[in-house]
Amino acid sequence: MLIRHRGFEPVVDSSVFVAPNAVLVGRVSVGPRSRIMYGAILDSEGSRIEIGECTIICENAVVRATALPGADHPMLIGDHVFIGPHATLLGCAVEPCCYIATGVTVLHGAKIHSGAVVAVGALVHARTVLPSEFFVPPNTIAIGDPVKLYSPDQKEAVADAIKANGFAETAFGIGAGWENRTVRYKQATEVRSKEFESHFDDEILSDNL
Repeated sequence: MLIRHRGFEPVVDSSVFVAPNAVLVGRVSVGPRSRIMYGAILDSEGSRIEIGECTIICENAVVRATALPGADHPMLIGDHVFIGPHATLLGCAVEPCCYIATGVTVLHGAKIHSGAVVAVGALVHARTVLPSEFFVPPNTIAIGDPVKLYSPDQKEAVADAIKANGFAETAFGIGAGWENRTVRYKQATEVRSKEFESHFDDEILSDNL
């Protein structure tokens, strides 16, 4: 399904396969021979999504850009990138020839350089930079630049690293203190409610290609 959003509509090369129940919203461009599989969602919001040549976006993946005042986070995905089922990529950049496995999450402002691998169930946090050919093991957490890997059971170390990385400011443009979670999450939902309000004006262009 192709949807016009904020005055922009998807541009898809004629050689691209887009599954009938995939959804492309707004300023999305998809390069030659790429494949957008069943249930995938590509949503540009107030920014843009650029997909390169022969890139594979598998079933039920979510690829979403975001733009807040003073913070534009486009989704930039290079050529020959594989994005596995149920992966979530938000406002990040993935250079050519990377492998993003099933269930991976990559957050705002992260950059994944060519040849890097993010294995099943791993998380690449906001502003994190993965060097070329870097390997993130399954179910681990990558944070920072230079990147450091954490296991899920390192709760205090992970919390400290996320705090130092300024996730809430990067993703939502809010500055509520780390300790004041109630206020922080209230602000976060207010920000997304305002951002997503523009979808009231969406226009369905085509049910399929």
